[in-house]
Amino acid sequence: MVNLILGNCPGSWGVQWAGYGPFPRWDRFLDELAGAGYSWLELGPYGYLPTDPARLNDELGRRGLRVCAGTVQGCGGLHRAGEFGDALAHTRLAAELAAATGARDLIFMPVPGEEPPGEDGWDVLVRAANELGKHVLGEYGLTLRFQPQPDTFVETGSQITRFLAETDPAYVSLCLDTGHHAYAGGDPVAMITGHPDRIGYLHVKQVDAALAIRAHRARLPYDQAVMLGACCEPPGGLPDLRPVLDALRARGRDAFVVVAHEPAPGHRGHAEVAARTHDYLRECGLRG
Repeated sequence: MVNLILGNCPGSWGVQWAGYGPFPRWDRFLDELAGAGYSWLELGPYGYLPTDPARLNDELGRRGLRVCAGTVQGCGGLHRAGEFGDALAHTRLAAELAAATGARDLIFMPVPGEEPPGEDGWDVLVRAANELGKHVLGEYGLTLRFQPQPDTFVETGSQITRFLAETDPAYVSLCLDTGHHAYAGGDPVAMITGHPDRIGYLHVKQVDAALAIRAHRARLPYDQAVMLGACCEPPGGLPDLRPVLDALRARGRDAFVVVAHEPAPGHRGHAEVAARTHDYLRECGLRG
């Protein structure tokens, strides 16, 4: 039997980047996450939760929570050779903490909003991703899950396909975000069925189709579209999650499915949305 294991992450509470000091609300996030019915979480940006492994494991254990992945977010672009050292340093911080909590995966989120790298930059990106994945696996026993993002170099279906074709499957796979992929005009079902061995981790969110169309026509950056409410609570948007989950099950292997809702700034009721999403995804056959 294939198990799709349900989790959530700080991004669903509006947390995107935290620097290196815990946010005042981290304990509230953990309380609300457990209260909404979740047993698994992604650590989110390094520094949002306590970075001392003993303290973090204690806080998680008291709430019955377990870690599915760490997160690397906000470091330099992998397409610039001179910034690889910085990216590796950020990645090691997150990987060490994730490994200390028993996680198996590390999610790498590229920085949005930069100029296209060109062919030379693309080659640097591919080499850097392979090298980063090799470090993460060899030093920490974690699988690097590169996450395609809006307004980055690996966003559209053709870009993702090229990235997978040119990176080493021994060291690099994907965290596919359903909402991001739909926002870019992609079909998450086709992406999963076309690359079943490279997509073993899912972020689930949905987008408002009409708002996404308006944002594209106005050439708004994705973060501005989010501010306008581009992300919506399942099952009210795109893509339809049931066939996406069926495609993930058809791979024949267990996988984590992590809710990564991106609420508009000022939104309240994160715990209530998380609880309703938990119940909906349990109805779709997820565990946890």
